[in-house]
Formats: sequence, C-alpha cells, structure tokens
Amino acid sequence: MRLDRRSLLVGAAALTTTSVISRPTHAAALQPVEVVRGLQNPWAVAFLPDGRQLVTERPGRLRLIVDGRLQPEPVAGVPPVHAVNQGGLLDVVAHPRFGTNGWIYLSYAAPHADGAATTIARARLNGARLEGFQVLIEATPRQAGGHHFGCRLAFLPDGTLLATVGERNQRQRAQRLDDLAGKVLRLHEDGRVPTDNPLVGRSDARPEIHSWGHRNPQGLAVHPTTGEAWITDHGPRGGDEVNVLRAGRNYGWPVVTHGVEYSGMTITELRSAPGIEDPLHLWTPSIAPAGLAFVTSPRRPDWQGSLVSGALAGRMLVRLVLDGPRVVREERHLEREIGRIRDVRQGPDGHLWLLTDAGDGALLRV
Repeated sequence: MRLDRRSLLVGAAALTTTSVISRPTHAAALQPVEVVRGLQNPWAVAFLPDGRQLVTERPGRLRLIVDGRLQPEPVAGVPPVHAVNQGGLLDVVAHPRFGTNGWIYLSYAAPHADGAATTIARARLNGARLEGFQVLIEATPRQAGGHHFGCRLAFLPDGTLLATVGERNQRQRAQRLDDLAGKVLRLHEDGRVPTDNPLVGRSDARPEIHSWGHRNPQGLAVHPTTGEAWITDHGPRGGDEVNVLRAGRNYGWPVVTHGVEYSGMTITELRSAPGIEDPLHLWTPSIAPAGLAFVTSPRRPDWQGSLVSGALAGRMLVRLVLDGPRVVREERHLEREIGRIRDVRQGPDGHLWLLTDAGDGALLRV
C-alpha cells in the first residue's frame, strides 16, 4: 500500500503519542470521597490557610466551603461575567501571602457591549465579601462569542503571576504579538509588567506576553523543584499537548499541530518546525485536559513527582510519570466513574482534590 506524505506525517505524530498507557488494578484503584455536591459547573478550587476553600462556579458565583460544608450564600462582590458556552467565572488562586494581605485572584470572561475578553483581577476576601476589587489586565481585543477563554493562574517562585489565555477560537490571534489572545501572560502581583518579560521594549508586541502560539490552555502547574511552569493545551480534534513553558517561545498553534479540524480536514501538515517548541506529550484522540497538579505528598509515595491532569472529554484522572522533563508512562484512573474532571489540586492535607464539571457538580477528595 502506498502512503502519501500526509499519511506519513500523521503516522509519525501518532507514534509520539504512544507512551505506555496503563490502568489500575482493582486493588490500586482510587477511592474518591465526595465532600460537597450541588455546585453548578464548578471550574476551580483554592485552599486558604485557615482551612476554608473557595470554588468558582462558571455562571458567576464564588462559593465558600467551611469545615466541609458549602455555605448557602455566594461570596459577595464578584463582577458580572459573560457566562456563554465556555465563558464565565474561571480560575481562583490565593496570593502566596494571603494570610497577611488577604488577596485572591480571579480569571473570568468579562462582558462588554463590543464583546467579551478574558480578564484577570484581584480583590481582598473579607469574611464572605470581596473588597477593593481591581482589574489587572484584560486580554484585548474583545470579540463576540463564547469559546476558548483559557484561563488558569499560577504564581511563580519569583512572585510573578502567570495567566493562560485562549485564542477565542480565532486561531490567527495566537501568533499575533500585538494581541493578548492565545498567550501566556506574566505580571507582577499588582498588574505591572515585569521588565524582564521577553517582549518588553518591542514596538510591535505587547509587553505582558510570556509565550505565544497557544490554543486553549486549561492546565497550569509549577514544578515543585525546578520552579518551571508546566501547561496543558486543548488541541482541536486530537493533538492535546503537555508543555514546559519557556519565556519568549512559540508553541506553534495554528502553524504546527498534531490535530485536525473537527470535520477531519487538515489544518496544517506541519507537526514540527524550526523556532517552535515541540510538546513533551500528546493525546490523540483528545482527552480535553483540564486542571493540573504535581504530586509531592507522602500520602502516595509511589506517585511523588508525578503530574496529574483532569480530563473533560476523557472523563478521567490522568497520571503522567516523569523522568526529568520526559513523560515515560501514562496511567488512567477513574475512567467514566465520576464525570468530567475540570480541576485537580493537591490540598494542604496532601490529598488530591477534584472538581466535576456538571450542573450538579461535586468537590471530591482522593
């Protein structure tokens, strides 16, 4: 049988996705414990030093959990959100010094007359109310629609804040350096631009940009030893990626991708190109990775150093076993047992905590 060039490229791409995939035996199966039920499309969970938890609900509510009980009233002071399709209230993280300054950081799709944009803001949490609300940045230009907002947040060891921003389903925006969509942004905690950002001083580029060529990144975690940020990005039909973020690097979308159009048509024949970062790991078919965490807890010594991701389309928890920056094995847990896993965090108690994306979503402890 004669293979054309496109078939060869797709075949080569498929080979890069096949690390060893295993599933747990019954004895090794995870046992999730439901802590809270009744959350409406929860998107993110954050842990506060006093033991409370914050959970975002995509329709625009920030919920407080105290001693394992969901408080009946949402936290006051959350701004209106563009809760259309994938838009709404998204990530929440506490400042590393929350105990002394009370700051929490939110990402959300902000509505405007001329469209919506991914927006990063902060406010102080006082009891069950947000005070001193400040918008730090809006990923302009705005546009209509409700797809590909991103947006995960994480603090780096140097105290700067990373924010992943989707390309709003307008793929050409991911390569434009005068546009904040399809990028990872890096800011100081108060929204100022760090002077060592890679594009500072360029007249043709936004100085907030840390990296570009991203499609819809919904997983972000900082390596506990190296301090590097790791990211997962949704491919189109196939080609979900795991990457280590490097300042000033291009991650390829849509010039390079291992995925195809939802119709099956080709987006590009390029799977790799000079000047573009190759992914560390791929999923084809797509699992729609969401939420990302490194495991450091002694509760599961066999998992220490692993990277874990939720999966929306795959409806599972994925464990990636690492050897330095290489993924050497993939394990799949809880497949189709608890639903679409939107967020994964390691809590202060050493357990993994999961959020399920549903109208009657749950917070679970593993």
